[in-house]
Amino acid sequence: MSGLKNSPFGKRLRGTDEDSPRKNRGRFTPAFGVAQASTPSLDSRPTTSEGATPESPERGAHRDYGDRFVPTRDAGDMRTAYHLMDGATPSTPKKNRMIPTESDALKEQANAIFNSILHTEVTPSSPQRSGSPVRQPAASTSTLPTTPTRHRLFAFNSPSRSNPATPSRRLDMPTDEAYSMSPVRAESRHLLESPRRQLRSVCKTPYRVLDAPELADDFYLNLVDWSSTNVLGVGLGACVYLWTAHTAQVSKLCDLNSVHDTISSVSWVQKGTSLAVGTLSGRLHIYDASTLQLTRTYERAHTQRIGALSWNSHILSSGSRDRMVHHRDVREPGTRPFKKCQGHKQEVCGLRWSGDGGPQAATLASGGNDNKVCIWDLRGSKRPGGLGTPARTGNVPGSSSTGANADDGDTPLWKFHEHTAAVKALAWDPHVSGILATGGGTADKHIRFWNVQNGTMLNELDTGSQVCNLTWSLTSHEIVSTHGFSSTTAQNQICIWKYPSLDMVASLTGHTHRVLYLAMSPDGETIVTGAGDETLRFWNAFPKKENHEAQRESKLDYAKLIR
Repeated sequence: MSGLKNSPFGKRLRGTDEDSPRKNRGRFTPAFGVAQASTPSLDSRPTTSEGATPESPERGAHRDYGDRFVPTRDAGDMRTAYHLMDGATPSTPKKNRMIPTESDALKEQANAIFNSILHTEVTPSSPQRSGSPVRQPAASTSTLPTTPTRHRLFAFNSPSRSNPATPSRRLDMPTDEAYSMSPVRAESRHLLESPRRQLRSVCKTPYRVLDAPELADDFYLNLVDWSSTNVLGVGLGACVYLWTAHTAQVSKLCDLNSVHDTISSVSWVQKGTSLAVGTLSGRLHIYDASTLQLTRTYERAHTQRIGALSWNSHILSSGSRDRMVHHRDVREPGTRPFKKCQGHKQEVCGLRWSGDGGPQAATLASGGNDNKVCIWDLRGSKRPGGLGTPARTGNVPGSSSTGANADDGDTPLWKFHEHTAAVKALAWDPHVSGILATGGGTADKHIRFWNVQNGTMLNELDTGSQVCNLTWSLTSHEIVSTHGFSSTTAQNQICIWKYPSLDMVASLTGHTHRVLYLAMSPDGETIVTGAGDETLRFWNAFPKKENHEAQRESKLDYAKLIR
């Protein structure tokens, strides 16, 4: 037995017995620095003070922590903390913003309601009631508040009009907050019970998908356009095909394999009777869509490929890789352009005439691979300024100044330098005259909105992805953007944005390559997108246009008055 006591096991056993009283000490909570009180006993006999007991914790002694911790709640100002929380959010947008894969309109509406209710509950307003307590003057003989001596929990009495410190007739109102069973305030209940705006639902799947073999995956080309007669023109390789939407009939317009040329751009005239076709070799052809016959050919329209075309009635403008913009009147028998414009230092990849029919109908926007946007006015208009003096630079940083000799239209009216990548996407607002939307490439990812009447940038939107095309809705004040390369996981999307709030209405996915081509049907309800995956997808993106004239009853309809 003595050998067991002197063995290591025996020594360890004796050490455990000696330390056993220490384990019976009270647990110590480091958050408060005092010993945690034990469970109160039902015995009402007085106990000895903790300082006199030998089991009180000593400084430097071993602390045995338990599994219960009391959080520290500092007595802070709730309103101040709430406003500090709002101010901590960064005001500048992220450079790599992820485009949502689904429409977040419902989430944004729910988040807005939640933030409003949170603000109402945390920082309630101070309504001025007629019966609110009134501060007494210094000479008042009203009694000062004292510590109540009654031990009753509830006291019931009617408010007195004689006592100004008591709200007059406040508790007589059945809608008073004192009688409310709701956990939130009346303002929050009113916000929750108010009718919400019905959000427009957009179908997320295309209703038709067409194969488009040899559809080029080139950012600088424009190979899809939809005419006002509801005919879709598509350039596939060396051929141009026409697809009639009413009958789904496909016709081959031309084939340039015999001359070893390739289609680089197509554009319909506003009437929908003629289609302009640009090629990689710099040729420009005009075809009659009804007879499928070639009517005009400009053999040396440009020295390099023609990537952008745009019509303004009988004026056909073409932008090329040779950095030039040529304007031709198709009614003239000659082949030379009546005006040439050079405002870009690299390829012109976007052209768009303003078609609003107003004062800005003669305004042309061009985008180039030099990251610049030029605004042209062939009427010879100058910037706002004095006659015979150089026009002012405008409010846009980096805008180039134009002298008084700019009345021939060879110098851009405005030149915007804010984009940091190639600008192909151009779209004029059909609802507001003089508003232009432009989209930048992979290094830019921004959609910017300009007022070309005074040369100012109205707004900008970081989409987080390469902007390939833009078009405005004809039935609602919304804009569609197609995207390509992205620094995030979301790419190759078609996004619908509300203007001017720039809130996303819907995000459509389906293409596996960059959505480089975009066109809209003449009724403004359907958009078609083309991508490098050699498919054309048709989407029901916008609602039908409301026809108020058809709903209006005529006072001259006497048939309804006949009995």
